[in-house]
Amino acid sequence: MRKLILTLSLALSVTVMGQKKATKTSNLVLYTYQTFNCDNKGYFDPGKYKKEEIDGVNKLLYQFNSGLFDNHTVFKLSDLEDVRKNKNIYLQQLEKQYQEKKKELYGIQVINLPEWKKLHQETIQTFENEYQLKKEDLIAYSDPASLKNSKFYTTCKEYIDAVSSPDKQKMYTVWKKFVEAKSKDNSDPQLVIDKFKAQFNDPKKDDYALIQLIGFGFYNCANGSFRPDPNDEGTLYEKFDKVFTKLKQDCDEP
Repeated sequence: MRKLILTLSLALSVTVMGQKKATKTSNLVLYTYQTFNCDNKGYFDPGKYKKEEIDGVNKLLYQFNSGLFDNHTVFKLSDLEDVRKNKNIYLQQLEKQYQEKKKELYGIQVINLPEWKKLHQETIQTFENEYQLKKEDLIAYSDPASLKNSKFYTTCKEYIDAVSSPDKQKMYTVWKKFVEAKSKDNSDPQLVIDKFKAQFNDPKKDDYALIQLIGFGFYNCANGSFRPDPNDEGTLYEKFDKVFTKLKQDCDEP
């Protein structure tokens, strides 16, 4: 009889433990999200995280990481003419995008851990800097001297001084130096130099200089000054995946 009671007790214990384990698993909440080439189904513990906080981190990593504003990149003279002609329209569009995205970004909730709070603050700083750079860039093509008041003046002084100087020869010297440095990274350096020579002998050479020194020299210099270390981003993506107790990924072939 004692042996029978012991057997029943053990069986009951196993059943209860199994029920507890099943209950714990069933309490997990499904969260679906897309990464760069994967559809993800994650299951998180609502006792540890809130959906709104996970949503916030997801937005910071995949929505607010790039392409926040319209691009009006100037590659050629027709692009330059377009930006000069439509400058006020583009500035109004930029301001509208800024106000809309700012409200969303500043109101985001994140998981209460240092790395996610830091990411939120860094994303806000990048957002503000990108807005300022886009605005300065649009204005500078019509008024290069406006860059003297640029937020990025100290960092990108050489380019700003070149395009805002009344001494055109100074601009040409910096332009030539910039093109020569760029040619070294090209598979056909001579082609880059030949193109520069053709543009230098063109009646529109001042505009060609602005395209290079504002659109590429200044812009890339300023843009690079406030971007976070890309090596840190990979770690954060991995940490986000680890928020989920279980994670299933369906990825496209690379």
